[in-house]
Amino acid sequence: MARTTRASAARSAVPAKKSQPLSSPPLTPVPASRKRSRNPVKVEDTGDVNELPHNLATALPTPGADDEADTKVSPPKKRARRSTKKESTEDDDAIKTEEDDEDDRPVKATPKKTPKKTPKKANYGLTPGMSPYPDYLRPTAEECREVTRLLEKVHGKVTSPKAIPPPSLDVSGCGEVPSVLDALIRTRLSANTTNKNSSTAFQGLVKRFGTLSEGIGKGSVDWDAVRRAPQKQVFLAIERGGLADRKSRDIQAILQIAYDEGQERAAALTSTGEVSDGDGEPQAGKDEGVEKATQNVLSLDHLHLLSTNDAIEKMLTLPGIGPKTASCVALFCLQRPSFAVDTHVFRLCQYLGWVPKTTKKGQPKVDRNTTYSHCDVRIPDEFKYPLHQLLIKHGKVCPRCRAITGQSSAGWEEGCPIEHLVKRHGAKKGGVSVKERKKAIKAAGADEEMAEKVAEAEVEAEEEAADGSELSDVPADD
Repeated sequence: MARTTRASAARSAVPAKKSQPLSSPPLTPVPASRKRSRNPVKVEDTGDVNELPHNLATALPTPGADDEADTKVSPPKKRARRSTKKESTEDDDAIKTEEDDEDDRPVKATPKKTPKKTPKKANYGLTPGMSPYPDYLRPTAEECREVTRLLEKVHGKVTSPKAIPPPSLDVSGCGEVPSVLDALIRTRLSANTTNKNSSTAFQGLVKRFGTLSEGIGKGSVDWDAVRRAPQKQVFLAIERGGLADRKSRDIQAILQIAYDEGQERAAALTSTGEVSDGDGEPQAGKDEGVEKATQNVLSLDHLHLLSTNDAIEKMLTLPGIGPKTASCVALFCLQRPSFAVDTHVFRLCQYLGWVPKTTKKGQPKVDRNTTYSHCDVRIPDEFKYPLHQLLIKHGKVCPRCRAITGQSSAGWEEGCPIEHLVKRHGAKKGGVSVKERKKAIKAAGADEEMAEKVAEAEVEAEEEAADGSELSDVPADD
């Protein structure tokens, strides 16, 4: 019999371990997927049709149009590497986010090197004062008067302001400020985004670069500080407004051009007392121009002295400024008659037949720029301001004329005050029967004879355009 030792007895008292089968580590629990709620189509309502400042840009850009529209979205910011160093360099401060305390520091006043001038070559194929479709005889003055009358019955009377309101530091607007430079930059910020986003971007400029507290330009953004700052800081200031990379470069380029031209004008005025583009400028204005240049207050206010066409041509040479922005600044800042065309105005001009459905060989395609150029010639000056405001308002709120709507949409049965004057394109929009057309004429209180004249003008214009025409690249819908 084998002898039992203390060690063997202790081992027998401990139960043997059961072998565990190999297995993969437990899976990370996956959270239940949230169902994306579908919100109804948002109907834009700008309130009073005369309310200023307003915003012309939308989140739905029209193809082939506008202010050198940005097609690339700014890339997401890369996460900065963490550093163990306690001291930060000047370059590190330049890439901090808006929430960092260092962002409230004033920009270091170091002179910025003047880049080589490379003037923008962009006439957009337009000739001021000339229509790209000279044989297309619409709209007529009678049509403009009738559409204005009908839309004012629904949206209210539109009157052009006698004085330009003081600039707001909270709302960017679209050119409704006294300063031409302010107007251009505010309108550039509003391109291809919402009013809320563009205003947020403008507030970022105010917060980061401050305003002038004294002297000429008091109360305005310190544009010279924006000009001298690293482009990254301007980008961070406006990044919440969208397309910040392109817009920040355009803004700084415009400011640099304004600075260079101001210095050149001041030098010419100081040496000779005259300047080439200052013909007719009173001496007080020349003295103010010299003082602004010596104080590094940037300005383009001498554009007030130019004719409407010359002022628009000058603005079109600036980076990122296209026909819509230039026309807005002319209409609201310079207070000149100009028919600015945004996506709503463009859509309704198509519905109304104010631009051709087909174009002749050699003529440009129908887009927002050519619509502006054609309608600015055809529409009488007295109707340019009210029609611009009314068409934007109507294009945002009408249940039949909004961009994203159809016969099954809510409110379609409410009708449209210009139903008898429009031909909507797109399968969802349907057509207008003779019965519905007569019903709309009666509801609008329109003169039957006037409606017949409009119909005749429509047929005549289509026949003229069909003579030797070719199909145009007009989009089916917005």
